Amino acid sequence: MSYEVWVPPDVWHEVRHLPGHMRQRVKRAIDDLKNDPRPLRGKRLEWSETDVELRRLRLDRWRVVYLIDEADQWVGILTVRKRPPYDYGDLADLLAEVMG
Repeated sequence: MSYEVWVPPDVWHEVRHLPGHMRQRVKRAIDDLKNDPRPLRGKRLEWSETDVELRRLRLDRWRVVYLIDEADQWVGILTVRKRPPYDYGDLADLLAEVMG
């Protein structure tokens, strides 16, 4: 089963400004979500305010935060951030942008 992956323009902007080695890893990881939206190195984020599944994918100190809409078979990338200092504090705002 294949999922459609949606990456907003502002997230592509974030990816383009990553260090070179990490940029390629993140692009590959995002592409891999088409076939496996729940990879072993990923983790479900607890969030009760939506009916989609929120997840994060850890790549060294970087996090790809995304959602899975199982009903429509798509994955939406919310952000790519470095942790620390990223603390998921803007998750509600990111979801509001994607969910409308």
